[in-house]
Amino acid sequence: MTTTERQPTTTARGRAKASRREALLAAAARLFAERGYSGTSIEDLGAAAGVSGPALYKHFSGKQAMLAAILLDASEGLFAGGQDVLSRATGADALRALVAFHADFALGNADVIRVQDRDLEQLADDDRHTVRTLQRRYVELWVDVLAGLHPDVDRATLRTRAHAVFGLLNSTPHSGLDLDRTTLRAELERMALAALT
Repeated sequence: MTTTERQPTTTARGRAKASRREALLAAAARLFAERGYSGTSIEDLGAAAGVSGPALYKHFSGKQAMLAAILLDASEGLFAGGQDVLSRATGADALRALVAFHADFALGNADVIRVQDRDLEQLADDDRHTVRTLQRRYVELWVDVLAGLHPDVDRATLRTRAHAVFGLLNSTPHSGLDLDRTTLRAELERMALAALT
């Protein structure tokens, strides 16, 4: 078990705890995105989640554990999701599926993206190392697909392209505010695929 402090979900009680955990982390991501990690107190987190600040300690050892859970869950989810995509598609289809997968993540996790951008350095060293390792492994999934499509291009260049596309897709907290979600998603995917192909 990682510092994300997950509870088993096979029982009704486990499912209830998992649901509470998700609600607490969503509230924490929202507040960290708005105020920053340093500008958010345990009491703020509790109030946003509808519990007393000290009640959070039933689920997490502290504020830093909540930050770690947010960023570790996101990194684990991206890597596992990318692996799943590649288990079902190859070549250009895999690239389109990766772009669609990441667009879904970016559109659904704007707060998490803002927290990652601003507060990654607030993590404990071990958690930060784990997040970075998972992120590198996720990038390499993309590089492997791109290398299959562009065998004449070196991996460092392909890695740069992947990172640039992540920047484009992860711009959702800052762009597209006047577009409906369907239009924004289509536009992001179109631009990402154009950049990569």
